[in-house]
Amino acid sequence: MGPPRRLGVSGRFIRGKVVNFSRNAALWIIIVLLLFALFNFFQNNMSRGPQEPIPYSLFLENVQNGEVSSVTIQGAEITGRNSDGGSFVTRGTDNLDGLVPALRESGVTFDVKPEENNSTLLNILITWFPMLLLIGVWIFFMRQM
Repeated sequence: MGPPRRLGVSGRFIRGKVVNFSRNAALWIIIVLLLFALFNFFQNNMSRGPQEPIPYSLFLENVQNGEVSSVTIQGAEITGRNSDGGSFVTRGTDNLDGLVPALRESGVTFDVKPEENNSTLLNILITWFPMLLLIGVWIFFMRQM
């Protein structure tokens, strides 16, 4: 049957199978940090708040009435804030040259950014990365058992 097992100071076996506590603790710390990072990533994306889609004609009326405080133009997509603090999003025409003078006349703060051209492969990778990470962690745990 073999020699009897003796317990060490920390309660782990001296002979036989040694429990590697530090490796397990480091693994759990890494998992907790990854979950914390994922939570913060999705929390920051959700904190922008819901943006109410409005028709372009209503947006132009709001600009003329002074109800728009700030606008960001990115390609044909226009996002912004109303004077009351609400967010909105609308889609304009491809040629927004007539919009800039109207924004200046109404005193609207605006920013123009280049249109984002993300590749389809990058979008798929970003969308599926959390699921692939969870599957990878699951496989890692299964191999540890």
